[in-house]
Amino acid sequence: MRSTDADVIIVGAGPTGLMLAAELRLAGVRPIVLERQPQLRTVPKANGLGGQILRLLDYRGLTERLGEIGVDAGPTAAIPFGGLHVDFSPLVDSPLQAMHLPQQKLEQLLDDWSSELGAEVRRGHEVTALEQDDATVTVDVRGPDGDYRLTARYVVACDGSRSRVRDLVGVDFPGSTYPEVNRLGQVSVPDSVTQRENGDLDVPGFGTVAAGFTRTEHGVFAMGSLAPGTMAIQTTEDTIDDTDDNEPLTLTELQDSIRRVLGVDLPLGDPIRLSRYQFQARQAERYRAGRVFIAGDAAHAFPMTGVGLNAGMLDAINLAWKLAADLHGRAPEGLLDSYHTERYFAGTRIMMQTQAQVALRRGDDPAALALRELFQELLTDEPALRRVGALIAGTELRYPLPNPNQHPVTGTVVPDLPLRTDAGDTRVAELLRTARPVLLVLADRPDLRAIAEERAGRVDLRVAATDDRPGDALLIRPDAHIAWAATVDEPGDTAEPALRDALTTWFGAAETAKTEVRVGAVSD
Repeated sequence: MRSTDADVIIVGAGPTGLMLAAELRLAGVRPIVLERQPQLRTVPKANGLGGQILRLLDYRGLTERLGEIGVDAGPTAAIPFGGLHVDFSPLVDSPLQAMHLPQQKLEQLLDDWSSELGAEVRRGHEVTALEQDDATVTVDVRGPDGDYRLTARYVVACDGSRSRVRDLVGVDFPGSTYPEVNRLGQVSVPDSVTQRENGDLDVPGFGTVAAGFTRTEHGVFAMGSLAPGTMAIQTTEDTIDDTDDNEPLTLTELQDSIRRVLGVDLPLGDPIRLSRYQFQARQAERYRAGRVFIAGDAAHAFPMTGVGLNAGMLDAINLAWKLAADLHGRAPEGLLDSYHTERYFAGTRIMMQTQAQVALRRGDDPAALALRELFQELLTDEPALRRVGALIAGTELRYPLPNPNQHPVTGTVVPDLPLRTDAGDTRVAELLRTARPVLLVLADRPDLRAIAEERAGRVDLRVAATDDRPGDALLIRPDAHIAWAATVDEPGDTAEPALRDALTTWFGAAETAKTEVRVGAVSD
């Protein structure tokens, strides 16, 4: 086979590209990351993490690091949804976990982590051309010291919604760009303004500006408090001009927008964060073009803040282990294509709920007002409130797996079950630190253990006990999704062939596995 400079070239060193680099290194793959910008980004973009990605990052052992740079981690009591206020406080447990974390701090964490694992990140290196054949991909690169070429087995485009790589391989990015321009600022409260306990502001010469959403004929003004002495302000107004999200927002521009929308000169204190963005609803027609894969904002742009960041990192976790299996020569047929199948499906689900938010927040005619009133009323019902929370969190997602998918947990992310083993108490998260597949046997099932031993080296066998077990056994992929599950006390003549089929579908034939199995015994 032709020699290559790397196993995988990743174009773009945002959260998606850096997460992919780290995941590939965990799987023993050599990535090179090429980033056009010479330094880590400083322009504020996403402002936090929420939902399913927090669980996956915990499964990789990053919770403590995240806690050092993020704040307000935990169950979310309320969240905006399409201009409405979704209040989870009536529920015993919130369906949404979140953490306040500026994107630039997250990128620094992921840059450090991927570098510690051995990934090479080249900043100030821009891809200008690309060609591929049935074995390799070659990219032309413009770097600080001149032009050069790199060859790899695969390339992954993580270079944003205006992806150069996506254009080079001819993948369409259909959808819409909405006319709304959103300007967001987190600022200190100036001395001339009084902030009430409920978040309202008393503005001299004007009166009270209410916390929450205020609609006018010129747009929407939103205000809330993230910390004592600070306020978060957002304006939304239509424009016919294209905006550049990479051009820094100024305090003057935010104040001008407030004046247009609200009709008042609102005093603002020192800026902590300023950003501007324009919503799109676009999804790449395919996430794979030959030996080139598309991930993150290059694959999808959602009309809602923060969603794309979470979805892109989940793209990376889904793709990495599949690329690694192919590069190590053990990928079963169709494994790489399952990246598009699963993540396009996930993107479609996210697009559905974020475009529903567009319908809720846009328009001020009687029909639009009635829609918002009805939706807000529905959110007082617990089932509807939990369903919306699960949609936002992504916890309702269930991949459409090719093998029989009758067990209710297959296709979902494995919960972080508390486990008892002969080595002591542990939890599922500890089993997934190394991003390897696991067959977790939770009952006395020597028949299932024997099948796993046929795949020694491909799948780690773990035996444990847990209360309220979801099944006798769970086959967990490296991306933490459950590929197969045995129902409680399911007979061997039913479970065994289904397990063999799932193992072959995701991890290949038994006879090619060569290394040792890892086993832990049940502790009652």
